[in-house]
Amino acid sequence: MNGKPPCGNDENRLLDQTIEGLVERARLTLKQPLAGFPHYADTTTGEWTTTEDGFWTGGFWPGVLWLSGHYSGDSSLWQAAEEWVERLEPRVDSDSVFRGFLFYFGCSVGADLAGSKKAETLALAAANSLCATFRPNIGLMPLGTKAEEAHTVGENETNIDSLSASLVLAWAAEKTGNDKFRDVAIRHALTNAEFCVREDGSVCQSASFDSQTGKLIKTYTHKGFSPNSTWGRAQAWAMMSYAYLSALYPENREIRDYAERVCRWWIENVPDDGVAYWDFDAPQETGTPKDTSATSIACYALLTLATVLDDQEVAQEYQGKARATVKTLCRDYVATIPGGAGTIPPLVLTRGCFDPMRGVAIEHELIWGDYFLLHCLGLLTGRLPTKRLG
Repeated sequence: MNGKPPCGNDENRLLDQTIEGLVERARLTLKQPLAGFPHYADTTTGEWTTTEDGFWTGGFWPGVLWLSGHYSGDSSLWQAAEEWVERLEPRVDSDSVFRGFLFYFGCSVGADLAGSKKAETLALAAANSLCATFRPNIGLMPLGTKAEEAHTVGENETNIDSLSASLVLAWAAEKTGNDKFRDVAIRHALTNAEFCVREDGSVCQSASFDSQTGKLIKTYTHKGFSPNSTWGRAQAWAMMSYAYLSALYPENREIRDYAERVCRWWIENVPDDGVAYWDFDAPQETGTPKDTSATSIACYALLTLATVLDDQEVAQEYQGKARATVKTLCRDYVATIPGGAGTIPPLVLTRGCFDPMRGVAIEHELIWGDYFLLHCLGLLTGRLPTKRLG
């Protein structure tokens, strides 16, 4: 494995072996006859359900390949990532704010990690396209007519998932020196925080606003347990985005304050084992789905924010919580699947919960869960820099 640190104890062995197994899973996936981008998979057979155009999740698959190629030194994985990135190109101008997910995790990460010029070109094109949708009178980029949430929300709505657009814009600002990208990224993030981050640091998924004045009309959660609940993935997306922006712009106290609030709320409300239920307000009982994908996203956020906190005691707390949770995921929520051809068994992250309200992929492997667990493992083992990438 590329840049593999010495394994001096059981914890290191656990993390290293999980990386190796997840990389083997990526290789196994490449051997399957995929009709589209991997979306979610059965954790007993390893069979993927795919999306033709990438939905909002397609960028995480090349993201997994970029990370896997970096960890293993296997250039064929980077070559495969390049090929999948090309399949994202038709989505550059799609009228969906969620293309931020596609082009940040699918392309920006590849540009930074592998030096992919194709990925960089597409990420910058997506940033330009997203920036053009910004509505100054509202202070955000709208969901868009083709947004994956369009069937459940109205025209003058936003939700916390849209912060993915801020990630690709902030990355583009760093690449180009274009302050407009940075300004729009921050304004979009702050407007969404004003709408969706509650006083106690919990997050509601969505908000309605007046199309002329930008005044908040109502907040609600449409994918969670109830309209006023805290959906696990909404909390995690907020944590991820504000932590990322805090690492890029540590001088921006407003952004960092939001990052600290949403991360602190997670730590104080997540179950004792660190693995969140799909919604924090769902009954915490046997049979209630956990969501390892939200948990992996949150661990990424805690590790990222810890690098810029002034209070080193709190930083160590966040790092410790993330490390302990990742160990739990690796020990208790990662499983082998059939089909491996070598000595390393392919591993999957189980118990990801996609859309329980519609009964879709409630106990599955989720491609974004794989990505964030792989990324956290890279941070914890020293294979990835703690600042800048992803």
